[in-house]
Amino acid sequence: MKVLLDACVLYPTVMREVLIGCAKEGLFVPLWSPRILEEWARAAVKLGPEQELFARGEIASLNAGFPKACVTPRDGDMARLWLPDENDIHVLAAAIAGGADVLLTMNNADFPRHTLAEEGLRRETPDALLRDLFDRHPAVLRAVVTRVRTEAERLSGQDWPLRKLMRKARLPRLGKALELWGDP
Repeated sequence: MKVLLDACVLYPTVMREVLIGCAKEGLFVPLWSPRILEEWARAAVKLGPEQELFARGEIASLNAGFPKACVTPRDGDMARLWLPDENDIHVLAAAIAGGADVLLTMNNADFPRHTLAEEGLRRETPDALLRDLFDRHPAVLRAVVTRVRTEAERLSGQDWPLRKLMRKARLPRLGKALELWGDP
């Protein structure tokens, strides 16, 4: 399954790390475009100029780790597509260019399901996608989340109860499922 990752799911660190961890485990093939990555880097500036540099380092690492993930939207798709927010057309065009099955975003209103369905795509939120992956691969998801949680605790210098960390990362359904299965 190919999944186009919108900038809004790459920018929150914990969410991104869980998603990329799942991609590294082969649960899906990630896709993004140069413009999506640039949006992430520009959004990071809001937290300070050093955060933009950090984001650009992360972007370089992702591109090196997934050399086939970066896709360029085709001009013809950019010209023919319509979305409620024209600034998001490049995201849909990138999904089409990459042959994505899923467009992963938190911006549901900007990507109407019927418009995506016409292009052979479905829209998912990270929480829904990860919850579905957990149902099919619980041990893998537990291992990925454990690694992400360990790193979050190391970087923050504080303990993170699993459900609290997942809720903060906007992954409450995944957090609940992990907790019910037994806190890793």
